[in-house]
Amino acid sequence: MDGSRRWSPLKLSVHVRSYAFGERQIPERLGKKGLPAGVVAETWEFSDYEDTTGTVTQGPFAGSTLHQLVERYPRELVGERWHGLHFPLLGKFLDASHMLPVHLHADDTTAAGKYGLPNGKTEAWHILDCAEGASVLSGVKPGVGEDELVAAFKAQDYDRVMPRLPIHPGETVYVPGGTLHSFGPDTLIFEIQQTSDLGQSVMPVDLFGKRLDEAEWDANIAATLDELRVDVLPVPNHGLTRYEGDVRIVVGCAGPHFALERWNLAVPFKVPARPDRCQTLTNLGDPVGISYGGGVETLGRAESCIIPAAMGGFTLVPDGKAVVLACFVPDLARDIVAPLRAAGHTDAEIAALGEVTF
Repeated sequence: MDGSRRWSPLKLSVHVRSYAFGERQIPERLGKKGLPAGVVAETWEFSDYEDTTGTVTQGPFAGSTLHQLVERYPRELVGERWHGLHFPLLGKFLDASHMLPVHLHADDTTAAGKYGLPNGKTEAWHILDCAEGASVLSGVKPGVGEDELVAAFKAQDYDRVMPRLPIHPGETVYVPGGTLHSFGPDTLIFEIQQTSDLGQSVMPVDLFGKRLDEAEWDANIAATLDELRVDVLPVPNHGLTRYEGDVRIVVGCAGPHFALERWNLAVPFKVPARPDRCQTLTNLGDPVGISYGGGVETLGRAESCIIPAAMGGFTLVPDGKAVVLACFVPDLARDIVAPLRAAGHTDAEIAALGEVTF
């Protein structure tokens, strides 16, 4: 029942959020099908977070939720040595047609101590497309104190206290939990993150644009400052390139919670079995075939799937040229450091990918 012949690529239902910062870039610019009318700010491609847990849409597990599979088959789905309450990765497309609110997410320590939850939310943004002049606000400028932060937040003068850096398509920004951040406008990203939705905002409006009263705004600012880290300054990273045969792999980010790679395919790419971990695939271009022991599955444009750990090896067969984002929880030494050193990259370059230990 749990052998590789039973397991196949898992496609899930998509959760949609209509926050005020979004418009229609995901269906119109990215080409994702099957979305509702109106604002589509985020599509959660694979998620096991509370009521957003995806439902399997086809195959032997059709109708089961991702959370049910994690509970029943943790080793077969996530990895032979994995233990946890939820699927560890959450991936989404995000439309920042307008600047995101300035906000942060709790780190693991805050999540455990303040909320009694198993983890916080470290995340990374892979820039798919953006207008000239798009930027990120990330972190707090050195030497800025709490009083100056509060004054800037109340004046909505975020550049006074936060570095602003330009972004370009193909770059990735790794954002540890506890880091104040925003990005946009006219920007389309893929976000990979820990399975969490904890957040605090310093804005005078909520995510849907509704004005807060003064007391609630002040309380949100105080809560944000209570969770704020000022020891990190995320910067956009163009990634590090390595090759497997004719396949160009760009490692966009890496840390203990996830890694993101961009696979550029013009020929079939054989991916070996990895019973120690699952991975997710997100297709950014034309359809890609996934040939595995049980058959062939097609991943369409702007579709995602989970490759269960027990599925075994598979081959990606592009229809022309394809670009696929692969995300996984890495063994940093084996999956990131060793292959990038072999490709000629320095430890300083590798460390800049996120939170890489040696």
